[in-house]
Amino acid sequence: MAPETKTHRKPAIIMTRSDHERLWRLAESYAARNPEVADELLAELDRARIVPDAKIAADVVRMGSSLRFTSDLGEDRQVTLVFPGEADIAAGKVSILTPIGAALIGLSAGQSINWTARDGRLHRLTVETVEAPAEIAAADMRTAS
Repeated sequence: MAPETKTHRKPAIIMTRSDHERLWRLAESYAARNPEVADELLAELDRARIVPDAKIAADVVRMGSSLRFTSDLGEDRQVTLVFPGEADIAAGKVSILTPIGAALIGLSAGQSINWTARDGRLHRLTVETVEAPAEIAAADMRTAS
């Protein structure tokens, strides 16, 4: 197996149209204050396949998704991907404007990605499970009954 490098291909990602539009505006608004994080998010947005909101699979990480991931550091964490104002690492709420948050968006259960930590080191994480955002799951339950 070849060693991991920064040129390792990133996995294909999928994003809802509404997440893509909101995240694009967010990244652009942060470009002046935090260009590194904004550029990282914009790069993910550029490579995402955009789908209508109603057509995204439940196991794709989107804004508000709760997910479990494992990492090459031996971590096994349950987190929720949120907008910056909702971030609370103690409560497991990870901001999309962090290196790990930007890496997670659009991944499906079973996919892995390399991401660069703020200390510059390269790490690998694997999404194990994904739960749809609470408001989406509630709406699905209402339409199913």
